[in-house]
Amino acid sequence: MQNNHSIKTMVRGLYDIQKLRIQMGNRIVANFKAKELGQIAGKNEDELGGEEQQILALLRARFKKITDGVKAFPPKGKFKPDEVISSYSELCLMRSYISLETEEHTMTLQLRHSLNEFLIYTEFLKDVRGCGPLMSGVIVSEIDISMARYSSSLWKYAGLDVAHDGQGRSRRKEHLEESSYIDKEGVEKQKLGITFNPFLKTKLIGVLGGSFLKSKSPYSDSYYDYKNRLENHAIHKEKTKGHRHNMAVRYMIKIFLVDVYTHWRELEGLEVSAPYHEAVLGHVHGGEQNRKTA
Repeated sequence: MQNNHSIKTMVRGLYDIQKLRIQMGNRIVANFKAKELGQIAGKNEDELGGEEQQILALLRARFKKITDGVKAFPPKGKFKPDEVISSYSELCLMRSYISLETEEHTMTLQLRHSLNEFLIYTEFLKDVRGCGPLMSGVIVSEIDISMARYSSSLWKYAGLDVAHDGQGRSRRKEHLEESSYIDKEGVEKQKLGITFNPFLKTKLIGVLGGSFLKSKSPYSDSYYDYKNRLENHAIHKEKTKGHRHNMAVRYMIKIFLVDVYTHWRELEGLEVSAPYHEAVLGHVHGGEQNRKTA
């Protein structure tokens, strides 16, 4: 198995840069709207509507025009305001935002090059629609496939398994489990804690799930098939749309992780076990069968 510590450092650093860039974008849009429209933007940049995205595009274009052909960033005395960027402080804000965008882009390219050293990326993840370099980096850096004896091992590690009460795994008190640890005195003690990787779960469900749906990835077929089954099932059809949506996203990601498990274990020369519903129950769901025969 290859060392993935450097990938983890790059991924966490990229998310830090992305967070700063989004925060800066929020402030810039809020400042512009407060100045021009008398209102404050209250959404994250990635969730902004067409109008707000147009504001950022306009500000980028004006910033480029003001600084075009300039060898060094203009000092305050040489700044010439226009009707869009009307103050030197606004110009400085845009410089910070553009710098973060550039750094994010550069780090993404570097991550993609580094991921080319990993077979699971070059032979599988690279071609999965909706799973870009950053999400591939999350998977490569957070999962040790040699420790995943079964695909269900990945589900449990990602917090997508079912707890003893029949509910999806969560941070709820009843889902915490006891584990051992060594305190600073070298004494073994017991504590209650979560059983999964919260960072991995957040990125898989909160980011990759939405990306699969937006990009119309083949994995989205699993989402719509399962959602339809829920809507027509006596037990689940009374649930809210949001609840059924979350259940379907969770199911879609579990199907994806089965494929990650199978491809990765095969590429590493490790034994591959069939999923429980195939090996024991003999069930192959439609979406899975379609992907296998495509």
